[in-house]
Amino acid sequence: MEVKDSVAIVTGGASGLGEACVRNLVNRGAKVSILDFAEEKGQMVSSELGADVIFCMTDITDERNVQAAIDKTVESFGAIHIAVNCAGVGIPGKVLGKEGPMSMDHFNKVVQINLIGTMNVVRLAAEQMVKNQGNDDDEKGVMINTASVAAFDGQIGQAAYSASKAGIVGMTLPIAREFAEYGIRLMTIAPGIFNTPILAGLPENVKDALNKMIPFPKRLGKPDEFAGLVQHIIENPMLNGEVIRLDGALRMATK
Repeated sequence: MEVKDSVAIVTGGASGLGEACVRNLVNRGAKVSILDFAEEKGQMVSSELGADVIFCMTDITDERNVQAAIDKTVESFGAIHIAVNCAGVGIPGKVLGKEGPMSMDHFNKVVQINLIGTMNVVRLAAEQMVKNQGNDDDEKGVMINTASVAAFDGQIGQAAYSASKAGIVGMTLPIAREFAEYGIRLMTIAPGIFNTPILAGLPENVKDALNKMIPFPKRLGKPDEFAGLVQHIIENPMLNGEVIRLDGALRMATK
């Protein structure tokens, strides 16, 4: 699918990996709708990038919220061809900690946002994409979800996070197979450690330690590198139903 003249929605597009995707797509001629809960930052990015970007205040776990954002995007730009799911949380917590068992509220919150929120966007965006005119391959849409290396190498304290991201990995192939008849591709990226705002406040010695964990290149990933892979997936029609680790050969230790 061509990025130029396409319409994309990007969840978590107000910062980090999502923001990098928004900027990449806009720079290549796409119109983009940012779906995010961070209203101030989302409005700021939207205003900076101009008329080709709108912001939709969105709780991805809420069906009506997501549907309203999709409707606003179609009303503004006419269609949706691309959906990039970057929204998520990484709240740590041990199953059995010093204060007792993990609360189910904690587990439910992480799974609700990361896994169920992603599925919510996928199913509602697909309903809109099937209305598109197909290209020469009869391709009508592309979806890219964000998992994590924690889906494969979860550390102590990441039970909820790993479960939520493993769910995203697990639904990649079955959804891609289901959507094939509609001309919609679905891929997942499992990033390693990236230099996002979440890590920006860490002390330099901690960042250095993180850098040394990565075999090569020995540094944190750059959000632009994630966005570059998203762009390539969009443009390469043979990429479908697969999970790509983007991690510099990182394999996480126990803790």
